[in-house]
Amino acid sequence: MKLKNFTAWHILLPIFASIFYLGGFLNDTTISNIIGAILMFGSVLAAVHHAEVVAHKVGEPYGTIILAICITILEVGLIISFMLSGSEGSLTYARDTVFAAVMIILNGILGICILVGGVKFREQFFARSSVSIYLVSLVTILVLTLILPNYTSSVRGPFYSEAQLVFVSIACLVIYGVFLMVQTVRHRNYFIDANTDDDHAAEPPTISVTILSLVMLLICLAVVIFMAKGLSPVIESFVKSIGAPKALVGVIIASVVLLPEGLAAVRAARNNQIQSSVNLALGSAVASVGLTIPAISVVCVIYDIPFVLGMDIKSIILLALSVFTVMISLSRGKTNILYGTVLLTILAAYIFTVIVP
Repeated sequence: MKLKNFTAWHILLPIFASIFYLGGFLNDTTISNIIGAILMFGSVLAAVHHAEVVAHKVGEPYGTIILAICITILEVGLIISFMLSGSEGSLTYARDTVFAAVMIILNGILGICILVGGVKFREQFFARSSVSIYLVSLVTILVLTLILPNYTSSVRGPFYSEAQLVFVSIACLVIYGVFLMVQTVRHRNYFIDANTDDDHAAEPPTISVTILSLVMLLICLAVVIFMAKGLSPVIESFVKSIGAPKALVGVIIASVVLLPEGLAAVRAARNNQIQSSVNLALGSAVASVGLTIPAISVVCVIYDIPFVLGMDIKSIILLALSVFTVMISLSRGKTNILYGTVLLTILAAYIFTVIVP
């Protein structure tokens, strides 16, 4: 891959979207919102392209890690900006967004990948060892951050005290740090796609193309986040008009944030690289909770901002069902269309109960 072969729209569209947002052209008019939405989704497609270029250069699992961490950093920025604004629902915004992201990743992204791959290839195979590592890390972090706060007694309600928040944040970072070491150093072979044909693989991109793609990936993701934030009043008005709870706003924004990752994962599944899809989906879930909660905790401790972490019983049941179903679905190291169908049904139930609680 040479620099002159770099598709122009992948560069020009995110730059134009940045100018559109920074120039203040995104306003309350219908035309502006439509253009903003088109530019946002175009930036999502561009982000997928640039992520694949970077991933091709650095190889697995580093490519999927780069995309997961980039999206997590931008997710943290979006959550913190909403919390500092003091808008309605700011106390639960972090919890609702992180929970929505986990549910979309486990049931939506993973479900679509399994279903698409199953339809095309009947069965796809991946390393069970990698799934065990992902799920051990994810389940522990989820319980510590979203369930345990309901049962502590230092502070009344689904809150952590400052000391508890610091401890849980450190615990999450330790788990994620060791997880990264296992994924990239000690057991890297668990996360390599066995279906990759090195003899017929495309030529890796040059250093200049890779650096350009990395820069453009960050720009694309930033554009997607800021466009989503700029369009949030329209989203909130829509949610209010249908009489749905505010939590649906977090679901919509989390969906937009996860679109680049989701599209990249589905494309990998269609190319019979389900291990890459699993790396993207479960790796993002671990990063989304393991990095997002500690980052938000630091800001909240510094600025003395209270925020709710503990979930209600309905959410806990849906989360437990999702994790249990993923465990059973991926326990044999191969997929079929039923697993994907069940996961997508759970996602539909989650979204429906958000709209009709």
